[in-house]
Amino acid sequence: MSEAGRVGGTDALRPYRLRVPQADLDDLRARLAAVRWPDEIPGIGWAQGVPLGYLRELTEYWRDRYDWRAHEALLNSFPQFTTTIDGADIHLLHIRSPEPTALPLLLTHGWPGSIVEFIDVIAPLSDPRGQGDDPADAFHLVIPSLPGYGLSGPTRERGWGISRIARAWSELMSRLGYRRYGAQGGDWGHAITRELAAIDAERVIGIHLNTLLTPPPDDPAEAALLTAEERARLDHLSEVEADMSAYARIQGTRPQTLAYALTDSPVGQLAWIVEKFKEWTDSERVPEDAVPRDRLLTNVMLYWLTRTAASSARLYWDTFHPVPPPASIVPPPERAAAIPTGVAVFARDHARPVRRLAERDINIAHWAEYDRGGHFAAMEEPDLFVRDVRTFFRLLRADVESAVSHCRTDG
Repeated sequence: MSEAGRVGGTDALRPYRLRVPQADLDDLRARLAAVRWPDEIPGIGWAQGVPLGYLRELTEYWRDRYDWRAHEALLNSFPQFTTTIDGADIHLLHIRSPEPTALPLLLTHGWPGSIVEFIDVIAPLSDPRGQGDDPADAFHLVIPSLPGYGLSGPTRERGWGISRIARAWSELMSRLGYRRYGAQGGDWGHAITRELAAIDAERVIGIHLNTLLTPPPDDPAEAALLTAEERARLDHLSEVEADMSAYARIQGTRPQTLAYALTDSPVGQLAWIVEKFKEWTDSERVPEDAVPRDRLLTNVMLYWLTRTAASSARLYWDTFHPVPPPASIVPPPERAAAIPTGVAVFARDHARPVRRLAERDINIAHWAEYDRGGHFAAMEEPDLFVRDVRTFFRLLRADVESAVSHCRTDG
């Protein structure tokens, strides 16, 4: 699967290059040519899941026209590394900006995403000068694959929940030599990023989120203050929870049973992921209205080729059945609440937060609402995503003049 150079001990950063054996691609093509299709009630569209006609056509495209080697080469155009943290092999992209005063920024994806989500924002964030923009907005980018996901998988033991991943990210940034840094996340990445801000508050200068959940208030007096638009957001969240959360319940309770189907059938893995790209994006008819088809398939390939359906789903199990972290590293809640936070709200995300509720326990330094885009913001609206990340971190850059003075150049 890879060409990797091993240097030093287990905490070393090892150069990595993705190279999928041709036999794996041939096996995939054979499976895509021998699918056993189910029946379908005519005319129901997406009401019961992914429509048969759409998935047949997408499968044919995947088998006959999609070029994995081209997308493999694209991923290999970015510097990649692996390192072992807390017993897990972690894969990451590490893109050093040409600007010496660039701010280190950690980007964290969620499920069913991957590092592919960030491909279109790498150049404008790391090299704004090269895009004709202000070089003062430059970032050194650290983009890890979540433990158990894609090239960071599979994990081999339970307990890789939000807190443990956040601790691993803190260690990763230490290994890279970053004294101060910012962090950004959506989906699972938003929860991990908030936890990271709590446990590494002395180094995290601020966090940017494009996912934020604000449950309805328990206090009737507080609920009475909500506007009609705010109540509509909370009602929509409740509707989404009722209608679209079966995937999370399955992955949080029986991930192993599900994994047999997804690991054996590429079309099963495709359907499991593509449904979320339809429901959670700013798309009208098909996911490709919001996300390029080849990017969507490359994202699916990282799950299929690495056989990480089970280990990626286990993040839900480990969240529903948490292993408490050692008491010595549980941060007080006020540490997270004090961290400056930027929030970008995209119109077609399935869970849009309410600012007045967020402000109860978050230090909101920046809040922006956009009239388009959905859950996979960096993938769907890279220009808006980049603009918002730049805008937020401009508020904080004065605090990090020495952030990169001792960062490593070998990773």
